[in-house]
Amino acid sequence: MGERGTLGGNGVAFDVARWRRRLAVAHGKEPADLVIAGGQVVDVFGGELLTADVAIVDGTVAGVGAYPNARERIDIAGKTVAPSFIDAHVHLESSLVWVPEFARAVIPHGTGAVVTDPHEIANVAGLPGIEAVRAATAGLPLRIAFTVPSCVPASPHESPGAVFGVDEIAGALAWPEAVGLGELMNFPGVLAGDADIAAKLAASAGTRRDGHAPGLRGSALQAYTSSGVGSDHESTHLDEAREKLRAGLMVMIREGSTEQNLRDLLPLVTDRTYGRCCFASDDRDCHTLLHDGHIDAILRLAIAEGLDPVRAIRMATWNAADYWRLDGIGAVAPGYEANLVVLDDLHRVEVALTFYRGRVVARGGTPEPGALAASGGNAPAGLRDTVRLAPLALRDLRLPPEAARVAVEAVPGQIVTQAVSVEPAVRDGWAVAAPERDLLKLVCVERHHATGRVGVGYARGFGLRRGALASTIAHDAHNVVAVGADDADLLAAVATVAESQGGLAAVAEGRVLAHLPLPIAGILSDRPLPEVAAAYEALESAARDLGSGLPSLRPACLHGPFRHPGSARHRPRLRARRVSGGAEEPVSRQTVGALLAALPRADARPTAPNIAATTTAEWSADPFPRRGRARVPVVRRVGFVSLLPFLYARR
Repeated sequence: MGERGTLGGNGVAFDVARWRRRLAVAHGKEPADLVIAGGQVVDVFGGELLTADVAIVDGTVAGVGAYPNARERIDIAGKTVAPSFIDAHVHLESSLVWVPEFARAVIPHGTGAVVTDPHEIANVAGLPGIEAVRAATAGLPLRIAFTVPSCVPASPHESPGAVFGVDEIAGALAWPEAVGLGELMNFPGVLAGDADIAAKLAASAGTRRDGHAPGLRGSALQAYTSSGVGSDHESTHLDEAREKLRAGLMVMIREGSTEQNLRDLLPLVTDRTYGRCCFASDDRDCHTLLHDGHIDAILRLAIAEGLDPVRAIRMATWNAADYWRLDGIGAVAPGYEANLVVLDDLHRVEVALTFYRGRVVARGGTPEPGALAASGGNAPAGLRDTVRLAPLALRDLRLPPEAARVAVEAVPGQIVTQAVSVEPAVRDGWAVAAPERDLLKLVCVERHHATGRVGVGYARGFGLRRGALASTIAHDAHNVVAVGADDADLLAAVATVAESQGGLAAVAEGRVLAHLPLPIAGILSDRPLPEVAAAYEALESAARDLGSGLPSLRPACLHGPFRHPGSARHRPRLRARRVSGGAEEPVSRQTVGALLAALPRADARPTAPNIAATTTAEWSADPFPRRGRARVPVVRRVGFVSLLPFLYARR
């Protein structure tokens, strides 16, 4: 390659000409492309603030010091320059928007890199789904690294749309953007020495392995960590996080839309421990991103709670980069990429400018024109039309009283739930919802393969007095879930989200009160973030009108009344509680998944949708018009027109 460059041992090109130019700029012999001048520089290595210029050439920091010679100069006197922020663990899908729109949302908040585990899209679409996400990252002014999903499906009791096995894991780990194995949610399998887990550990040898061990303590934690797991973001109590830190784990302090653990865990951060702590959002939804922010919002909270601002920024930059081996980012120092933020106010983390490789990509909370023009674009057609339901009727929502003595109870502010004993309300020989007792019907409908599997049970803690809510976001398999006070409204809510090929809906008395379509894999919108957030706010309002008393309805895919049926209740690897033998004991969420999978469903299936009990309907002349991969009967209801998607998968 001569003077142009050489290829290093790690396969990365080294450009000799650029190196020599960087040397000349660092020595002050040549002008920098850009100098950010006169401000304070956050030194994440020394833990201090320096008054210095930052000289940038070819998108890289050439030097930090006095640099008067520059082709362009930005004066930031009275302001602070820091590395752009890094989210150490996030599921992009939780934003409810497609990848370029996620970037458009977080870049103005100073985010320069994220480490994402795309297991939500993997559960729906497998390797092609992840490849589509990867393709969509191309050209974005945001570094997106991947951990490769390790638990798809999340448990034997799940019914996902795809399987992501050892061969797929090995292939994806070879991508240059892959930094390790995604969160090992199947900690029971790890502790049992499961053969499938062994194969995944072998495939990921030499890489980072992300942990997922809620509540794991004692010898179980020691065994889990000894399997090569290096991090965990699931701590909810200080003692739990301290024990994980002592076991050698990088403790990712989580502050998401639902999982808000920062205040409880911040005392863990001391002079001795801060190097082994970083920040992660895990799930941060469209509403939170639009109105509160991303890592900048986490930093504001941490600093307001008493954490030193320089230390907080190190945890949000270098610590995450160092753990994930994201070479070349996470510091304002010579040789590092010029991925930077300029803060108007350090303590309030007010982002004025975001730089990516030395170029301003956001200013004053707005992306620069053209900054995202080279992005990977729209989602491919293969991620659409993924909702396939077998015929569904009111009879499928029946719940025998003997199977209705346990309810899944939502825990406000967390993704954990608990199983509690209840006395069923019985009418005409069947268990029914009793909203006056906060006892609602909970329904899960398989939506990937039109198998006709329906799980029915009880839920508590949502507070609905009437109507129903439905979602096609249901961690981790993302089937259709619904919770409601009335079977007819449950059926209508399921129909509404299925007809839009995914989404969220609030229904009462046969009328759709609010609806957010999610046509990309049934879990993402194809619309701009503000539009999606506005639609979700309408859902929040509708849920409150139906009586929901949860403190927040905003989704982290999803929380509040949507999050809990869609995630906390259905995620089988998290921890829940059950009442057994008069004593309360912890159980894995796998137990809850098994319970729901075993709930009764109707053996007999109608040959046509049974909607007579739900609404006055008028069938169209062609009751089964062709629609993508399904045949959909058209139903006209009093007051609105809706397509009721009692879908038939093509043979």
